[in-house]
Amino acid sequence: MPPETLFERITDFAARADPYPLYAELRDSGVARQADGSYLVGTYHEISALLHDPRVSSDPRSRAEPHEDPAATGLPPSFIGLDDPDHDRLRRMVMRPFGPPHSPHRIDELRGEIQRVAGELADALVAKDRFDLVDDFAFPLPVTVICRLLGVPEGDVPQMHTWADAVVAGLDFAPGEDPSPRQRAAREARQAMGLYLGELAEQRRRAPTGDMLSALVHEPGPDGALTRQELMVSAVLLLIAGHETTVNLITNGMLTLLRHPHEYDRLRDHPEEMPAAVEELLRYEPPVQLLPQRSPLADIEVAGVTVPRGAPLILVLAAGNRDPLRFPDPDRFDPRRPDNQHLGFGSGVHACFGAPLARVETHLALTTLLRRLDDLRLVEDPPEYRRSPVLRGPRHLHLEQHRR
Repeated sequence: MPPETLFERITDFAARADPYPLYAELRDSGVARQADGSYLVGTYHEISALLHDPRVSSDPRSRAEPHEDPAATGLPPSFIGLDDPDHDRLRRMVMRPFGPPHSPHRIDELRGEIQRVAGELADALVAKDRFDLVDDFAFPLPVTVICRLLGVPEGDVPQMHTWADAVVAGLDFAPGEDPSPRQRAAREARQAMGLYLGELAEQRRRAPTGDMLSALVHEPGPDGALTRQELMVSAVLLLIAGHETTVNLITNGMLTLLRHPHEYDRLRDHPEEMPAAVEELLRYEPPVQLLPQRSPLADIEVAGVTVPRGAPLILVLAAGNRDPLRFPDPDRFDPRRPDNQHLGFGSGVHACFGAPLARVETHLALTTLLRRLDDLRLVEDPPEYRRSPVLRGPRHLHLEQHRR
């Protein structure tokens, strides 16, 4: 059967290449109640308010609908699926060795390594007339960086990729399809990855090194040490979140630049403008399109609509990022857009904790590609997209290189 509800149409794979007309329809609808009792929100100011509202829960156990306890079928939820105070405690403990304010040097010290890996990957593309940006560059860069940050041996990186793909596939929405097999495979992959990283952390406990797993087991802060299970869950989150969104950001970024050749040429000649361009890419083609796991802890009013306690609340970030009430001419890609307070990394207490790393990786990746490769052309447009409507980006981006 063809998709009927707005959410089914948005998550239908047929809309993956261009969901933005459906997002405009959502904004026009205000808060859109769906047949299954969920509520979609796609306007900027309402999404922003909800992201900062303590009455909105990120814990799936707060939903009124029957749910499966994740701890009974595998690892418990990571801190992004918890509310305060547990969320705040675990996020603070994991962030302590990862970034500001306690470890502000960690990301800055990675710049040289990121640039080196990006340069090596780009150099390997120079002699190729055709290549796949995803497989040959956009995936290897962030996964290499996050694995080295955590201390995963190079030989185990392919296994990390396999597990991560299975976990992300569990987020797919396919109207009319039973999601149970994918969700079961995702739980099994997450469990296997957690056990692997937990054992790796135990090795670091016995023989410390300078990686982040060592810091997590040897440098507890005022909150004490993570339990073994908390460490496993947090390490899985770091590894998956540390590369999956960046793959999409790099790939969506290059696709957007190739569709806007004037901006492509300008950024190649003025690389100092790339940081602002990355912010516009996060607004224009965000790697995370929607947040499907929110629910109110009490009846709340959103744009005149009462959303009942426990109802599924789906925040469509990508629709808010193109809200004309917040961004003038929102469908125009403008790398020099002023006041670009987008929702590309979310906001509030659950704002993406890996955002500083993703920004640096994407900045260096796109700058390196534009500087080292000759005139690039899209082989097909639109390209083949990944299945997920949540983590939206091309599965492959085949490019041709035309010599100058």
